[in-house]
Amino acid sequence: MKLHTPDELKARIGEEVGVSEWMLITQDMVDRFADLTDDHQFIHVEPVLAAKTPFGGTIAHGFLILSLIAKFGQSADFILRDVQMGMNYGFDKVRLMAPVKTGKRIRGRFILKNLIEKSPNQWLSTLSVTIEIEGETKTAIVAEWLGMQFTKAKEVEKV
Repeated sequence: MKLHTPDELKARIGEEVGVSEWMLITQDMVDRFADLTDDHQFIHVEPVLAAKTPFGGTIAHGFLILSLIAKFGQSADFILRDVQMGMNYGFDKVRLMAPVKTGKRIRGRFILKNLIEKSPNQWLSTLSVTIEIEGETKTAIVAEWLGMQFTKAKEVEKV
């Protein structure tokens, strides 16, 4: 993956910076997430009962799909040169647009919305994220994801 200067990234604002590979959402993933979060609502973990709903089967937790943004984001090409570390800074907006049925595949699509230097060597990025469901017209999630990248301080040359 290419490392970019701030100016190079700023020139890409408004552009798509990555699309992840498709990922299959399995019942096992949903069950493990339910165990981890203690959210065992039948629509997620009871296939027989969930089959009687308008969804026709179990669906993934919205927060499970949201949490996969970090994994999908690894495919986005927006890393600064001289970065020491990056961190999740949260969201400005999140909308759960459509449920993801177990057995479906999803992927993330990323557009760079903004990059600003919050303080010396601390860069705040805003990515527009869409989580797509393969074969569906509606997207699962739209979000504005914030990330902070910390770069190395520039050494001052002695004259």
